[in-house]
Amino acid sequence: MTSIDIIKNKLIEIANEKIIRNDPSHDILHALRVLKNAETICKEEKADLEILIPASIFHDVIVYQKNDTRSKFSSEESALLTVQILKNIDEYPKEKIPMVEYAIKTCSFSKNVRHETIEAKILQDADGLEAIGAIAIMRTFSSAGQMNRIFYNSKDPFCKNRKPDSQIYGLDLFYTRLLQIKKRLYTNTAIKLAEKRIEFLKIFLEQLKYEI
Repeated sequence: MTSIDIIKNKLIEIANEKIIRNDPSHDILHALRVLKNAETICKEEKADLEILIPASIFHDVIVYQKNDTRSKFSSEESALLTVQILKNIDEYPKEKIPMVEYAIKTCSFSKNVRHETIEAKILQDADGLEAIGAIAIMRTFSSAGQMNRIFYNSKDPFCKNRKPDSQIYGLDLFYTRLLQIKKRLYTNTAIKLAEKRIEFLKIFLEQLKYEI
């Protein structure tokens, strides 16, 4: 087992204790899927996996629901907690901690930040892929249920003649976020991975249109 595998396993073990269990959209499985995405992209884009592993695992270690006034602080608080965790792991190279902190702090779709480092770009892409495809649909309606939002607007479900409002309707998030993510991906690898997922979103919308 390599040193990076030892660090990775130790971080996953810590994450299992730290990450909340009452939000399926941001649980440990979400963290591990983002990690898998990041590892796939990193392999093609030649980035630093020692930065991406902790950044991926802990990017949502602290999360507030989108309708919580503290939501805008989630990334900063996650970054600060990650710094504390990494400082206490002897095997982790301390000079890389600021780059992990930066990647997590700027990993937020709503902040609309242009990232400066390749690792921050890959983390954003890896997390963005979670908002496209089958997983994205599951996460969208899980969050909608937690926040007591309506599935869709019965008069205009697909936002043909109104502005999308994802604060009220779960389906509207497709138009404010899910179908917009690809435009904001940085890496060619992530863009290619997104294409099949976007096709699935469109298939879902066509099926929903048929059913309602």
